[in-house]
Amino acid sequence: MTIRILGIDPGSRITGFGIIEIQSRKATYITSGCIRLKAKAMPVRLNEIFESVNEIIEQYQPTILSIEQVFVYRNAASALKLAQARAVAIVAAMQHSLSVHEYAPTKIKQTIVGTGHADKVQIQQMVKLLLNLPGTPQADAADALAIALCHSHHSSY
Repeated sequence: MTIRILGIDPGSRITGFGIIEIQSRKATYITSGCIRLKAKAMPVRLNEIFESVNEIIEQYQPTILSIEQVFVYRNAASALKLAQARAVAIVAAMQHSLSVHEYAPTKIKQTIVGTGHADKVQIQQMVKLLLNLPGTPQADAADALAIALCHSHHSSY
């Protein structure tokens, strides 16, 4: 059985995405990148995320969405924007009947790097290693791939 997982690292300025395929418990890189939001108004940015995630789903046909849970660190306004970005990505996934799985940032980091307080560079290096990539992915794309890998490690595929 082959499973295709779309990982999303939501953001109100840059939303990372990464797709991996799992076959016989082996993860294979499919694609990754960033949705760079150009609009100033938040409703327009949310629509850009929604439309972009829809296009990615239609093009690559994943069956699972793995997404980072919202966390509040210092700035509640930023957490609210992150929650809105997550919501539109989840709605796009639900419209395509994807199964949705959410993971805390510390769980993702613990799974991929071995410590819940890993930095972006550590995540980039481990994603590169785990997926045998020729180069280092952009930080938001690496985070999205890490989210997809996290789901694959915590499921029974």
